[in-house]
Amino acid sequence: MLKKITGGITAPQGFKAAGVKAGLKKSGKLDLAIIYSTVPASVAAVFTTNTMAAAPVIVSRQAVKEGTVSAVVINSGCANACTGPQGLMDAQAMAHMTAQLLKIEDQEVIVSSTGIIGVNLQMDKITSGIKSAVAQLAERGQDNNATTAIMTTDTFPKSCAYEFELGGVPVRIAGIAKGSGMIHPNMATMLCCITTDAAITSPILKQALTAAVNVSFNMISVDGDSSTNDMTSVLANGLAGNTLIDSIDCKDYAALTAALTEVCIYLAQQVVRDGEGATKFLEITVQGAESDADAKKAVLAIAKSPLVKTAFFGQDANWGRILCAVGYSEATLDPDKISLNIGDVTIVKQGMGVSFDEQALKDIMEEQDIIVTVDFGLGEGHATMWTCDFSYEYVKINGEYHT
Repeated sequence: MLKKITGGITAPQGFKAAGVKAGLKKSGKLDLAIIYSTVPASVAAVFTTNTMAAAPVIVSRQAVKEGTVSAVVINSGCANACTGPQGLMDAQAMAHMTAQLLKIEDQEVIVSSTGIIGVNLQMDKITSGIKSAVAQLAERGQDNNATTAIMTTDTFPKSCAYEFELGGVPVRIAGIAKGSGMIHPNMATMLCCITTDAAITSPILKQALTAAVNVSFNMISVDGDSSTNDMTSVLANGLAGNTLIDSIDCKDYAALTAALTEVCIYLAQQVVRDGEGATKFLEITVQGAESDADAKKAVLAIAKSPLVKTAFFGQDANWGRILCAVGYSEATLDPDKISLNIGDVTIVKQGMGVSFDEQALKDIMEEQDIIVTVDFGLGEGHATMWTCDFSYEYVKINGEYHT
């Protein structure tokens, strides 16, 4: 059983963190963070599938291949994406500077960046920020600064920490994330770093992370755009002292994967709740499909539909938009068997609208959290996705983002 604890990203044993003002943001807010494991950690990561991957993604993909990482350095305010050879050299320099100060190897450093695309990093400020962050690394008291330093258009920091047991041994796991706009699967547009003191090999950790991401970060959408910089990394340093998990057949593998999944789902939902200008949090489930793949096609179509999202912003139960999205999703369905619920109100049955309590539905549409359920009536296929509405504020934020 997972128990929520305090301590943020440094709650697991052997982790330190810091967040500082490097001067990358015009606002003068915190904009550079370092997370550090005092002993080398097994590592796993998943990255954006965007072909225009940013320089830090390229550098970090190589670092993760080594199987052991000790530090993550993250800057906000500049994505270092579409910056050519210079951007790649700058990302490598970030890893080198961090490694030198921590007395580790360059390949033991994951580099993450977020912010405006097409702008070069101000390396003098990056250098100063990394020096300052390393000097301030601490096991307690810096977790909030690190969480805040990675934010861009986020309106609140996103973090969590839990304790659970593996074979009777107390183990801790924690995570931080940033994300608000440009959010859509493979991966959803965000940065996330997870720490744990569990003992697990890197290949098995990768399998656990992939399973967790597939039902969390790959099942959220704010606006249908997938970024150049997406990255989720997990560092596991083994200091909890549990029996090493080196196979998916180990009895503790399922428990660790469940804990990792809980962290990812919580952070993913926080990203959606902070969707740029969002006023509604929507949990959309498609069930009764012929397969999970079909259910996922349909739920993705609903979640990214601007017409569906604007209807929920306007508190307009225009259910035709939902069924329209299902129809063009290319999922196998029988129109005469489909049903639709918003909250506990049935609106569609056997493919046609039915009479319902309009006041009850109006009350549901006014709530902040709304559950939508579509049942195909064909099989056992199931998928759940989280999204938000589109508001006037979303257009304002993104219309002015660069300026």
